[in-house]
Amino acid sequence: MAETVQPTRSRRRISEFLAVGTIIAAGVAIIVAATSRSPAPVEVRELVGPMLAMFALTATVWLLMVLFRNGAVMYGAASVKYFRDYKTEPPAEWIERPTRNFDNLMHVPTLFYILALLMMIIPWVDRAQINLAWIFVAARVLHSIIFIGFNYVPFRFATYAVSCITLGVMWMRLALSV
Repeated sequence: MAETVQPTRSRRRISEFLAVGTIIAAGVAIIVAATSRSPAPVEVRELVGPMLAMFALTATVWLLMVLFRNGAVMYGAASVKYFRDYKTEPPAEWIERPTRNFDNLMHVPTLFYILALLMMIIPWVDRAQINLAWIFVAARVLHSIIFIGFNYVPFRFATYAVSCITLGVMWMRLALSV
């Protein structure tokens, strides 16, 4: 029995790695397409749209966190004791997904906000940077949907990686422009 289980697990892992690689490769292709056109200057105010969209995502996840936690307590799916020390009587994993996602939105996106503000202060931004900003936001939205919705870690990781690669390209482009 163990001999038949192992090849199935291996095939599943290989297909997961292929899926992750495909998603990341598609993300990189989109990034390349967004930056391959000749850089045309744009108004720095165009950065406000992606920044507001990131804030809207964060606010939405924040609201979901409050609703999931309070709803779980109201309907008996979680105990208030857990929220005192975060150890006693932990709730089901799905109840804390929005909280974990909200926490995640306080990490890498902070570098996005800093970059956007820096580009506004300098001021330097081109069409490619605006496109990349929207790609970053789209990747973070997909990441949040996967995280809160069905939490399939390989896809969650792939969208996270695409967002980080996008942000890295944005920082590199800024560094090379000044």
